[in-house]
Amino acid sequence: MHTDGTRSAAGLESFFGGPARTACWIIGGGPSLAKLPCDLIGATPAAKFAVNLGGSSLIRPDLWTSYDPSARFHRSVYLDASIIKFVHERRAMDLVPETTFKVCECPGTVFFDRDTERGFADLLSPSQRKVIDWNDSLLQAIDIAYRLGFRRLYLAGCDMHVRPSPEQMAHAMQAGVEYARLETLEAFFRRCDEAGCSRERLAEMQSPLQYHFDEQKKLASAVQTDLHYFRVVQYLRLARRSLALAGMDLVSVTPESRLNDHFEHRSAEQAAAEICAAVGDPAAESTRGRYSLTAARTPAGIGPMRDLKPHHWKKSGERPASNRPPGGEAEEAPTLRRAPRGWDELPAVCVDVREEG
Repeated sequence: MHTDGTRSAAGLESFFGGPARTACWIIGGGPSLAKLPCDLIGATPAAKFAVNLGGSSLIRPDLWTSYDPSARFHRSVYLDASIIKFVHERRAMDLVPETTFKVCECPGTVFFDRDTERGFADLLSPSQRKVIDWNDSLLQAIDIAYRLGFRRLYLAGCDMHVRPSPEQMAHAMQAGVEYARLETLEAFFRRCDEAGCSRERLAEMQSPLQYHFDEQKKLASAVQTDLHYFRVVQYLRLARRSLALAGMDLVSVTPESRLNDHFEHRSAEQAAAEICAAVGDPAAESTRGRYSLTAARTPAGIGPMRDLKPHHWKKSGERPASNRPPGGEAEEAPTLRRAPRGWDELPAVCVDVREEG
């Protein structure tokens, strides 16, 4: 989109798809990201897709999306041409923080329309032309990643819950209230209230750790954020069939995430090893002798291969329009026809026949 209201189409559908499932890191803002091997994640040969302030000062993204107002994010993300940014079109005329530029003037920025009506059964669907809007940036990122062609997402820093602070849990223990694993903050504080441990007193104590970066919310906002995280995890749980039918794998690499109860999970080291096994390990690739090679470097033990034309080309004698030569004309090819009666009386014709298979 442009400042005069005009638009230019960006053909990015399946742009990052490959011959096998393409992997992508989804980088959230949870506190666990500070404890993960971010240098290892950043060095893997897979795209890093950051959500909102996720990865700030730890992992520089290749892709980025946001849901909230533009003023909440960093100038260096908007103006970094190496980051492809996906922003809802209602943000196009927002000002880039600390500048007089419009967001639509930023390099590598793509705008989309939103869909608020989609259900669990079609969370990911090729027939959908808009990006899902369920009031959550992680779901937005998953839908965009699917449209870009990624089919295996490794979720780092996606804790999807907010724990009480150690001080709050210690104070609650004095009243006989123990925090249960992945319990919602609302349920925990309600039990504290019932035990005579007031929420007002807990609010005066150390705040729950909500992000890996320097930012805090008041206790009431933290409670609502945790309920939102819980709701999003349940959305994804209920949409697992849609994810599976779309060929999308969600893999959590976030320790103690609520997602781990319902999706694959493994360590960041295991995820990095899987990516390098599928793509190649840049740190282990040799350059010695590469410029002297001319032959293809195929894997050892591979059987013979041959590039064949699709079967229907032989019947029609014409390539599809998208595969025609630069001149636009189809290459001449013999057309198969039923032999007429008395074929043996026709003159002999030389026919190029090649046995395949």
